[in-house]
Amino acid sequence: MSTRTGRPPRISRAEIVAAALRVIEEEGVGVLTMRRLAREVGSTAMALYHHVRDKEELLLLLLDDYAAGLPRPELPEEPRERVVAAAMAMHEAVSGCPWAVDVLRADDLMSVGALWYPERIVDAAVRAGLTMEEAVDAYRIIWHYTAGEIGGRAAARRRREEGRPTHRERVFAELDAEEFPRLSQVAARWEELTVRDTYGKGVRALVHGLLP
Repeated sequence: MSTRTGRPPRISRAEIVAAALRVIEEEGVGVLTMRRLAREVGSTAMALYHHVRDKEELLLLLLDDYAAGLPRPELPEEPRERVVAAAMAMHEAVSGCPWAVDVLRADDLMSVGALWYPERIVDAAVRAGLTMEEAVDAYRIIWHYTAGEIGGRAAARRRREEGRPTHRERVFAELDAEEFPRLSQVAARWEELTVRDTYGKGVRALVHGLLP
């Protein structure tokens, strides 16, 4: 029986990208390193560098792959409704890929394919009467709200899936009704009330305040 290990098996860029996505979805973006990815594909980190320059390029490939399949819905012509509809579409698109929020929030990496959303929001905001600088500010405010909402929901979902009482549940169970009269009234229903989807309501309120 031969004991020669030989060269690591040949791998393709597509296999590397697919393996990186598995690692991210199962363990998070922070765990992804070239060494961790090499273990996933049964190769060496040096072999991966023949296909991707570094982790940043790998993340860009993942973002571009995801963005290529994103829907581009018809949007209403009225500027306010156009901003709301584009924000809702952006929210739906990113909700299907929560790990992307962690990557995009850093502002270092972005997918050209996903720029369809900010282009529509900025354009509609300008048509509504904002300057270009104000329109970019409006988009950034909407984006930060969107990213925060998705990230918060994803974190809460992970906690619920763990099946153990959260710190919040323990605190709400022991609220002093005299000190917190309003919160104690809804303490038993707090989780039920806070898992409701209020993104549409929130983004409409933002657009109402941001656009003239």
